Amino acid sequence: MPGDTAGGAIKVVLTSPRVAPGLLTRAAWQAFADADAIGAAGISSGAGAAVPARPDVQALVGSGLVVSQVEGGVAEHWAWLSAAAGAGQRVVWLVGEDGEPGLLRVVADQLSREPRPPYEVEILHGSYDVPGARLIDLVRVMDRLRRNCPWDQEQTHESLAKYLLEETYETLEAIDTGDRAHLREELGDLLLQVAFHSRIAEEDPDEGYSVDDVAGDIVEKLIRRHPHVFGTVDAADAAAVEANWETIKAAEKQRTSVLEGIPLALPALALADKVLGRAAKHLPAEVKRAEPADDADRIGQQLLDLVRESRTLGIDPEQALRTTIQHLAQEIRTTESAG
Repeated sequence: MPGDTAGGAIKVVLTSPRVAPGLLTRAAWQAFADADAIGAAGISSGAGAAVPARPDVQALVGSGLVVSQVEGGVAEHWAWLSAAAGAGQRVVWLVGEDGEPGLLRVVADQLSREPRPPYEVEILHGSYDVPGARLIDLVRVMDRLRRNCPWDQEQTHESLAKYLLEETYETLEAIDTGDRAHLREELGDLLLQVAFHSRIAEEDPDEGYSVDDVAGDIVEKLIRRHPHVFGTVDAADAAAVEANWETIKAAEKQRTSVLEGIPLALPALALADKVLGRAAKHLPAEVKRAEPADDADRIGQQLLDLVRESRTLGIDPEQALRTTIQHLAQEIRTTESAG
């Protein structure tokens, strides 16, 4: 907002804490280059000891700029800015990771006050979040919880297993109901499990790995198994994509049995679907079955035949049964309400 006299100016530069400190917009770098003085809040150890400069300040200093780290609070910071601008200087303030809301309120007051100050006041966005940036916040929060929360400190991969299963089923329920807000919440809970397990894994002294390693592995796998996207392989349709995936996966896994890698803890219908699918791809003919020994065996074979029919029709048997159960539950609720 231009003031009544020329010369002095204040530019307050906001940056995202989820973006590398030196990744600033062209406008921000130009503002810093044109400034007569650059300021930023100082870091105090609370005991008078020297502490390293902020990473964002280090990025500016590393590019050859001079940054004054101003001690004190909002009053001292604004006094430094207004004094410099009042003396005709073009001064830029680099806002810290916490956003410095107190200083921004003072700046907003200056922008709306009458009479206006005799210098220009401007708020400038120096960097913006990129897609996925909030995942960095999740990693930071999870790290703090692991260090400072007694409950989180006690958890292990084994103790969290039940929550992983629970959150998975709650996510499936949200999908079934079509409640998008509920699904969003449950996906967050599921994502927390990935972050939590990854944070625990970092602490293994011999085979530790981080959430970055987990993410890196899946990125590499996706690129490797999608040569039609990241390479030169052609894939005309979804069937070709699946065939390529299975060929690459088989070469990677080098399995000695068609059943290897199938988790036997899967729900029965999903397990049957997986076993039949794997057998159909790797065995030349259908596996022969013995005559049913009793009624339980007969029912089991009939259910298996239904799963086989579902595969032929391209239907997910687990989802088909879940949908039918939902309809039944709705009918029961309707009957209860009518009664």
